[in-house]
Amino acid sequence: MGPLEGIRVLDFTQMMAGPLCAMLLGDLGADVIKIEPPEGDAIRRTGDTFLGGETESFLSFNRNKRSVVLDLKAEAGREAGRGLAAGADVVLENFRPGSAERLGVGYEVLRALNPRLVYCSISGFGREGADRARPALDPVIQAMSGIMQLTGSDETGPLRTGFPFSDLVTPLLATIGVLAALRVRERTGRGQRVDLSMLDATIFGMMPRDAYFFATGRTPSRLGNEHYQIAPWNTYATADGRYLMVVAHTEKFWHALITALAAPELGADPRFLSNADRVRNRTALNARLAAAFRTASLDEWTPRLTAAGVLFAPVRSFPEVFSDPRVRREMLVELDHPTAGRITVLANPLRFSETPATVRRCPPRLGEHTAEVLSPDTDEAGGAAS
Repeated sequence: MGPLEGIRVLDFTQMMAGPLCAMLLGDLGADVIKIEPPEGDAIRRTGDTFLGGETESFLSFNRNKRSVVLDLKAEAGREAGRGLAAGADVVLENFRPGSAERLGVGYEVLRALNPRLVYCSISGFGREGADRARPALDPVIQAMSGIMQLTGSDETGPLRTGFPFSDLVTPLLATIGVLAALRVRERTGRGQRVDLSMLDATIFGMMPRDAYFFATGRTPSRLGNEHYQIAPWNTYATADGRYLMVVAHTEKFWHALITALAAPELGADPRFLSNADRVRNRTALNARLAAAFRTASLDEWTPRLTAAGVLFAPVRSFPEVFSDPRVRREMLVELDHPTAGRITVLANPLRFSETPATVRRCPPRLGEHTAEVLSPDTDEAGGAAS
């Protein structure tokens, strides 16, 4: 039994941020019904990597859901959607502001049918303001939030993160919001609206850099792999062309690094006596460290750095990450999909001692469960009537 067993979620969302929130709730045991238009969630056909007719993106974050096709542009579809919402605990939607209302599944309409409903709206820029109707995707939000101003180096100019940061931080916060609203409902018996914009979520996720700006009025430097307030904090190439990430954010770790390098002269160099000195002289420091790390291979450095207590890690490739026995054991789940065949998805990283998060269902085919869910012989929880 998962933590959210008995909770029904009606998921009107598409693409990534909304569906990932629904997937997380499904992992926790909720019965998630994914409402799709006749053409399906746009992510089913976005990209060029297809497995059995489904994109790898769709397969990645749509497990633990049932798929129901409803045409919300037709009255019959709207009526069916409202009927499902009347028996749901949670509704998720990421339509552009105003669209849910035009499609007959807006908050006020559904709240009137089901006062206990928790209704979570995810938008690009919020339900109010000049940008409310603007289309939004992760790279657009990254640009608007300032995160691209922090990413990259002076040579590269602004860069987006190597993964969709906005599309990941938004559903995590949305999930927290839904869980909090469900907890309030236990006390009051009433649902409420949870509203979250991708822009706000992304800015919130940049909190350490935001705090620096508030305190100093200065934008943190674009330093690539380095830190604007700490040195050393960088990647260094080894003799065999691989890379190490090395961090010395305290004097303890700085002196551990000196020991591992067998370089007492670094500790005596007046340019590197304190962290502030090292930050001011980071160019010279990086040159010294880069030269040192080029003298041995990664396999030679690893035991030396480990023995000295250095804070470091090899920069691993995806094949290296996913061949790690611990990662394979804890984080990979294999499923048999009816068209894609044997697929690998990530396990939920939360570990509960009594109510585990589980992967119970393959990502659904389009409309796979329409008849099952809409049949008059099913009860409001989506199971067979007794």
